[in-house]
Amino acid sequence: MMKNIVLPTLLAVMLAPASAIAAHQANGIKIGEVTAHNAIVWTRLTKAAERNTDGKPFPKNSDKKRRSLPYDDLDVMEGAVPGTTGSVRLRYWPQTRRAAATTTDWQAVATNHNYTHQFALSDLTSGTRYTVIAEARPEATGEISSTVQGSFVTAPTNDVAAPVRFSVVTGQDYPRRDDPANGHQIYPRMQELGVDFFVHTGDIEYYDKAQPFADNVELARFKWNRIYAMPFQRAFHNHTASYFIKDDHDTLKNDCWPGQSYGDLTWEQGLALFPEQVPMGTKTYRTIRWGKDLQIWLVEGRDFRSPNTAPDGPEKTIWGTEQKQWFFDTVKASDAAFRILISPTPLVGPDRGNKKDNHANTGFTHEGNELRDFIGQQKNMFVVCGDRHWQYVSVDPASGVREYSCGPTTNKHASGFSERNRSDMHRYLNIVGGFLRVEVKRDQGNPVAIFRHHSFTGKVLNEDVHSAR
Repeated sequence: MMKNIVLPTLLAVMLAPASAIAAHQANGIKIGEVTAHNAIVWTRLTKAAERNTDGKPFPKNSDKKRRSLPYDDLDVMEGAVPGTTGSVRLRYWPQTRRAAATTTDWQAVATNHNYTHQFALSDLTSGTRYTVIAEARPEATGEISSTVQGSFVTAPTNDVAAPVRFSVVTGQDYPRRDDPANGHQIYPRMQELGVDFFVHTGDIEYYDKAQPFADNVELARFKWNRIYAMPFQRAFHNHTASYFIKDDHDTLKNDCWPGQSYGDLTWEQGLALFPEQVPMGTKTYRTIRWGKDLQIWLVEGRDFRSPNTAPDGPEKTIWGTEQKQWFFDTVKASDAAFRILISPTPLVGPDRGNKKDNHANTGFTHEGNELRDFIGQQKNMFVVCGDRHWQYVSVDPASGVREYSCGPTTNKHASGFSERNRSDMHRYLNIVGGFLRVEVKRDQGNPVAIFRHHSFTGKVLNEDVHSAR
């Protein structure tokens, strides 16, 4: 069964429709929010099959207010991926049963949502690899001009003790990619190692970083389009179930909170852009079960937060009352062997003393203690976090909570900490880029979780093995 997702209206000027000869899919597809029986498939129609590799380079811009320069025609700029009108449909089937294929109706892409469309799939078979083909055509009755083939695996049901492998990253942007022609090298490395799903903890793009600064909707979309037309990113997401979390730089600007703006980009526009660019359900916080032995929690750290400048106390929050109670209730109700909170920002740290934006900082000590105390009382529960530009494993001395920072996507992105900052809390510390890969499996019938930090080349830099208590 398939249904279409209606996204919230984006507070932006609609782009003018183009009369295209062909409709392409230069951004490939993104497959998200996968459960045992559901998935969302995202696609976008483009004028060309590839980004504009021969376009004009963006000029250097050192404006202290991080405001953009005027651009008469973004389509001629290097990396541009202009959108186009047309229709898309999806064909999908269990990989070993093509005769059971489902074909959706043709759907027009939304010109006011960056020429995107999202298909919500339901009634899928659990623990099954699916083949999916996204087809595009420029006119309502025209010939198919583009196809993208992908695949993904659905989650096992709660009663199945199946092995699960997933990876986690944070912080990527176009100027700091480590393969100029293809994107970020971690993506083919993760594919080679094999993952059932992938989590991006946020800062997927940096609106408030130059070349260009993206202080309006058009430039923000430009950055999303550009980075997901990179061959490494595209090939990975065509074949990997993914979950996306937003943070400050892909909401608005550094350390932002509700009510702020960045140039001409409003808070409301920033919130609406994210579910336009990634497959996303109705809520940005959610929990997903992957078989008998693993349950993950993905939380929202921007929508409900108090200003960073507010005095600390019981009312100051990052998660908000409703989300926090949901977290407590769903964790208590879980019977998974391992439970992992995946947070866009740290809960344990340690962080630098001048930071004020996360639960490891003194500005949010009250709520941080509340969450750490609760997690520390749980058996076989760990925290995985993004946001910090270095890899680490640390243990909170008060609660015993163990936190894994996945680190940034490239060595170019690694910074902000040093060996001089090593403390008794650290079990591992490395100022490098790469990714975290987690494997949950059975060893002689006992559930085991293995956390591995990898370099950008895929080399294992640190490994922790935990048997379920």
